[in-house]
Amino acid sequence: MTDHPESKEKDEVAQWAASGDPFRLFHDWLELAKASELNDPNGVALATADASGFPDVRMVLLKGADERGFVFYTNLESVKGRELAENPRAALCFHWKSLRRQVRVRGPVSPVSAEEADAYFASRHRDSQIGAWASRQSRPLETRFELEREVARYAAKFGLGKVPRPPHWSGFRIAPLRIEFWRDRPFRLHDRLIYERDTPDGEWRTSKLFP
Repeated sequence: MTDHPESKEKDEVAQWAASGDPFRLFHDWLELAKASELNDPNGVALATADASGFPDVRMVLLKGADERGFVFYTNLESVKGRELAENPRAALCFHWKSLRRQVRVRGPVSPVSAEEADAYFASRHRDSQIGAWASRQSRPLETRFELEREVARYAAKFGLGKVPRPPHWSGFRIAPLRIEFWRDRPFRLHDRLIYERDTPDGEWRTSKLFP
C-alpha cells in the first residue's frame, strides 16, 4: 500500500516548519530554481519606501543569503539608496514561475561592511566595475552618448590597473523579521508557511496561513 500524494505534500510542509531554519529552506528552494529557471534565479523584487511612506519596487539580484540576512548591491545615490537612507526597511519577493513557488521577506536594512563590499566589487567583471563609476544612477540622462562618454573616460582613467570600488557604491543587508514560503496548489488552495521573529537575533516562530 502506497501513501497518497496529498499526504506526502502535507508531510513535506510539516517538515518545512519542523526544521526551524528558514535559511536552509530558502537555499533548498533556490537550488531548485537554479536548475529550472531560464534566467536569473536570484532575481528578486525589492520594495522600499521614502520618508513619507510612498513605495517603490524594482528587480535586483540577490548576492548573498545567510543567517544574517539577504544581501544586494547598488549605487548609494540611486533612488533605492536614498530611500533606504531615509527609511531603512525593505521587502523582497522571489517568484520562481517554473517551480510555482515564491518567498516573501521583510525586515530592517543595514549597510554591509566595507570589506564585504570591496570583496564583491572585486569579483565583478571589469566592464561592470567601470560602469559603476560611469553611471549616475537614477539621474537624468540626455543621450546614450553621454553615458558612453563617461564609460570611456573611466576606462581611460583606470587603464589596465585595478578598478577601486566607488565611494558611492556598496551593499545592503535585509535582516528578516518575517519570511513566507508559498507553494501553488490546485484550486488556489495554496500552502503558506510563515517564519516570524520579533528581533533580527530572536527565535523563529512558525505558523500557517489560509491561502
